[in-house]
Amino acid sequence: MINKIEKHAELVRDIYAAKIAAGKPVISFEFFPPKTEEGDRNLLEKTIPTLLETKPDYCSVTYGAGGSTREKTLMIVDRIQKEHGLTAVAHLTCVSATKDEIRALLEQIRSLGVKNVLALRGDPPGGGAFTMTPGGFEYSNQLVEFIREFDHFSIGVAGFPEGHIACKQGKQVDWGYLKNKIDAGADYVLTQLFFDNADFYEFRDFLVKQGVKIPLVPGIVPILNANQIKKFTAMCGSRIPAALGAKLDEIGDDEAAATAFGIEYATKQCEDLLRNGAPGVHFYTLNKSHSTIQVLKNIGLA
Repeated sequence: MINKIEKHAELVRDIYAAKIAAGKPVISFEFFPPKTEEGDRNLLEKTIPTLLETKPDYCSVTYGAGGSTREKTLMIVDRIQKEHGLTAVAHLTCVSATKDEIRALLEQIRSLGVKNVLALRGDPPGGGAFTMTPGGFEYSNQLVEFIREFDHFSIGVAGFPEGHIACKQGKQVDWGYLKNKIDAGADYVLTQLFFDNADFYEFRDFLVKQGVKIPLVPGIVPILNANQIKKFTAMCGSRIPAALGAKLDEIGDDEAAATAFGIEYATKQCEDLLRNGAPGVHFYTLNKSHSTIQVLKNIGLA
């Protein structure tokens, strides 16, 4: 029997405002929709309840390439809020969707009592270049403007401290595109994963000089597997610094060593980021609990 502990969902912009005013960091987690029913059960009945012991502020749930997990994303977001009482953010993309379809989806999201969305251009299914859907949106700032018309949602957007992999003109041009999303009505920015905090500080300083005042939130992934993280970074365009790469090569296929090192590395990243004014940390959990909990314990936030 499902234990319903439904709690009123908060607007994420209000969460950041309250925590920043109190001088406390916001802790958030990201999950992805599992591919199997067993994966769903593990996430909803084991991983999330275990992570809830750290008292996170909110979580987000990703949206597969081309909207391939649309219904599952909403199912998980709905269950997280209703069964676990944790504010959840639904990812939403422009890929393979017209304005009318996105309007209908936003109405569905609103009907579930979900108040927060992460507006993304998104990745086409099977990779390749993004192409605009006829009757849809070409850029995510247009999606942000469209969502803002609803006057119901707090809107997050993605930022790329090293520049988006598809932006060939360089990272500062990409950060200019992010400024367009912020000007369109975004409330906060969650960054792509990175391993050199200097990249985040350069990104933040650039945007602050452009007059940006909303929270710029670093996204951190505790490494679990050396080969896995090399594939992730190749796909998303994040850089593995030379010293980190050498350590991963040394670890090789030893998963236990990779996990222990990942906790140590992420701990140092988080300590430095929070010491230097980051408004919180967004953890890419990879639907696992152990490493994220250990990092939070190490930095005194669990």
